[in-house]
Amino acid sequence: MNIPLTENHGCACGHDHGTPELDARTIPHAIRHAAINGVVDSLQPGGEFILAAPHKPLPLIAEIESRHGDEVRHEYVTEGPDVWRIRFTRTR
Repeated sequence: MNIPLTENHGCACGHDHGTPELDARTIPHAIRHAAINGVVDSLQPGGEFILAAPHKPLPLIAEIESRHGDEVRHEYVTEGPDVWRIRFTRTR
């Protein structure tokens, strides 16, 4: 399966251009958390990506915090109503 991790497009939409974006809405639900955790696990210190999700992904964020503690931080870039975009950054 090909997971779409793409560079953001160049426009005036307000997205962070240059940070890869993973659109969780295109990943089958049964493997979504595992796929996202794989991306988080692969981040090098200073590495980041933006996750696009169809809802506020509180269970996923709790899972990432449980696995990585303060080594991975997150911040909301867009908060609904149709899509939530969260930037995940590996701090160390």
